[in-house]
Amino acid sequence: MKKKLILALPVLLLALNLPFVRVLSISNRKNFSERIYSLEAAKTGFVISYTHSVNKGRVHDFYRATDSGMLELFMTEFVSYGAGIPEAQETPGSKFSVTDKGYVISDLHRTLPSLLMAVGVVAEHSVSVGKEALDGMSFTESNEFFLKNFFKPQTSLVFEIKRMSVLGLLMTKKI
Repeated sequence: MKKKLILALPVLLLALNLPFVRVLSISNRKNFSERIYSLEAAKTGFVISYTHSVNKGRVHDFYRATDSGMLELFMTEFVSYGAGIPEAQETPGSKFSVTDKGYVISDLHRTLPSLLMAVGVVAEHSVSVGKEALDGMSFTESNEFFLKNFFKPQTSLVFEIKRMSVLGLLMTKKI
């Protein structure tokens, strides 16, 4: 019995170190050991929210992971136009609508391998994860995590879908 356990231990350790769990990884671009992850965001999607620097309204960008491991920006919600806010006609097939919360551009289908951004000093960047954040394609504040609580302001971040090991998941901060 003891011999079987000794033989099984290396196999168990190897299995715990294999990267097979898909997560959203948010890492410090200059120090990848400084990161947080979310299992839920990789499954159901996430919302990046921030206060726009010009019009001071909240902007909510809705993302999901594609089957190929890319990030897809599929919708944005905002209260008024300002610098950097996309126009619906920039993306063929997108739809513009007005809601009680402001403006929505949906069906964007913009894919990227990773997203780079910096933690703002006054922008109050946050990430909301899970079905609650995406329910009805409308932003809610449940499961909202402010990035300044995890990273120093002006830290350059990389958002990407990664595969992690069970051991890596146990040793990394989760949102």
